[in-house]
Amino acid sequence: MKDDLKGIGTSGRPGRGSKAGSPSQAARSLAGGAGRARGARKADAPIDARRPDPVETDEAAARRHLRAVDEDEAPNREEPPQEATADIDPEDVAAAFAEGAQRLMGTDWQATVSAVVGQLRRRLAGNYQVDEFGLDPEVLDLLALLVEPLAESWFRLQVRGIENIPAEGGALLVANHSGTIPVDGLITGYAVRKYAGRAIRPLGADLVFRLPYVGQVARKMGATLACAEDAERLLTTGELAAVWPEGFKGIGKPFSERYKLQRFGRGGFVSSAMRAQVPIIPVSIVGAEEIYPLIGNIPSLARLLGLPYIPITPFFPLLGPLGLIPLPSKWIIEFGEPIRTDAYPPEAADDPMLLFNVTDQVRETIQQTLYNLLVERGNPFV
Repeated sequence: MKDDLKGIGTSGRPGRGSKAGSPSQAARSLAGGAGRARGARKADAPIDARRPDPVETDEAAARRHLRAVDEDEAPNREEPPQEATADIDPEDVAAAFAEGAQRLMGTDWQATVSAVVGQLRRRLAGNYQVDEFGLDPEVLDLLALLVEPLAESWFRLQVRGIENIPAEGGALLVANHSGTIPVDGLITGYAVRKYAGRAIRPLGADLVFRLPYVGQVARKMGATLACAEDAERLLTTGELAAVWPEGFKGIGKPFSERYKLQRFGRGGFVSSAMRAQVPIIPVSIVGAEEIYPLIGNIPSLARLLGLPYIPITPFFPLLGPLGLIPLPSKWIIEFGEPIRTDAYPPEAADDPMLLFNVTDQVRETIQQTLYNLLVERGNPFV
């Protein structure tokens, strides 16, 4: 018996096996895996079917389920749509610019732009001339190109009675004044130049020529001071002068008094026409009253700045520079039949009663024409 038991555990090195304290290989074989109770299971070791699996927590089961669902749906999953990038095509921008320019300046807008650029180049080179009053013909040409889109497309201007303007010789245009800003003088000059082929010589108040830059531009446009000497010299030399007798009281009147003419002064314009023996042409302008409806004024600030008024409109100064854009009212300018002054001798210009009667005749003619044009035009924005 002793001999049979001698081989067990005596052929190897005495002790428990390795120096790490783990059982020897022979002991593990005999123990049938009992010595591995506290160790990790080997990958190649057989799994005992009778041993229960470790308990899986609810959180781990949920994660495993989500991974399985993701793996099943991955081949059929569609990628979210990519947002389209807003690339700006230069050709589209150029086409939009050309379309806008064509609407404003007509089909020959390229020739118009070329003409403007050519005039600017000549002026920068100093190649231009002015007359004794400061009129610069190239400025009038440039101004006509710039005003045309405003007059024709924005204001839808209608011109009547252009045949009443003489083709040559002196004449005095007398018009109503309105609009908060004197745009009516600009549009009248454009209409006479385009449809009658003549340039007007506006007679302006002294304030116009005291304002910085405004006075220089007015001179180049042909304007001169509204005094008897300059007016008579222009008329006797065959020029087409223009005057707005209402002055700042006309353009600065409130919107509630629109198209109601103010006083025409003492008849100084009639005296100049009589001395020069030229006709007086009444001019009635409808449309200017609506471009900047005047609803208020700031007298204290106006006195501080030396101006006749500081306008308040529904859009200015509330909207800042955007409030300076005129409203697109429909305009009608009618040139009435000439009132002859050559039926009176030049010395009749010294008769104050005669001057008053002729002045009142011109004023009433314009007022009645305004009423008729307003009824005919109807809604100013249609």
